[in-house]
Amino acid sequence: MVNNQRIALVTGANKGIGREIARQLIEAGVFVLIGARDLERGKRTAADLSSTGHSVESIELDLTDETTITAAADHINEKYGRLDILVNNAGIVDAADGPPSTASTTSARRLVETNFIGTLAVTQAMLPLLRRSRAGRIVNLASALGSLAINSDASSPYYSARLIGYNASKAALNMLTVQLAAELKDTAIVVNSVAPGYVKTDLTGHTGFMTPEEGAKLPVEYALLGDEAVSGRFVEPDGSTPW
Repeated sequence: MVNNQRIALVTGANKGIGREIARQLIEAGVFVLIGARDLERGKRTAADLSSTGHSVESIELDLTDETTITAAADHINEKYGRLDILVNNAGIVDAADGPPSTASTTSARRLVETNFIGTLAVTQAMLPLLRRSRAGRIVNLASALGSLAINSDASSPYYSARLIGYNASKAALNMLTVQLAAELKDTAIVVNSVAPGYVKTDLTGHTGFMTPEEGAKLPVEYALLGDEAVSGRFVEPDGSTPW
């Protein structure tokens, strides 16, 4: 029964790393809500994942449409009364993004609006539900490209990845992690930024060096952190990452 399971919402879970995070959480005994902008795709994913006999449900959630965010929070509240895990996975890239001197400002605005503002809106809507959890967990899917230290380090393999819109959106997401972890330090909610690595998904044009299965492991680990969990960290598979 759901009442005896942890309840997780994974945004952007109808494909890629989000889908794999959902699958691994389900395998760990978590009841998962598949957040998807396209509800029909979300339903197909939920049907596929539930074919193994596990409990899963799809829910419409578009980071750029706050009516869907409010409706999702209302639905979770009415049906389940709480949320134990929020994985803020949904995010975009934009072909018109690039170096600060040439990037499309429309592209940069779209990236920040989706990857940061949209995630902030989802988090705010779900916080009242997470406060009802015995041990709430928020995992923000970050990127090494959101690290100011890495962006300014000429020896870093990511130094030449000058994508002002995307990188700025992920840096802003890290700021959300830092400030929210501080704001919630006296609660049972733990917040962390987790960079899964360079994963072969639609987002990366399937040019990564990790499979979705490999990339999902660290976000899932942090979603399932126990009672001694540390909040306000920025981590990658190799360890902590500088902000």
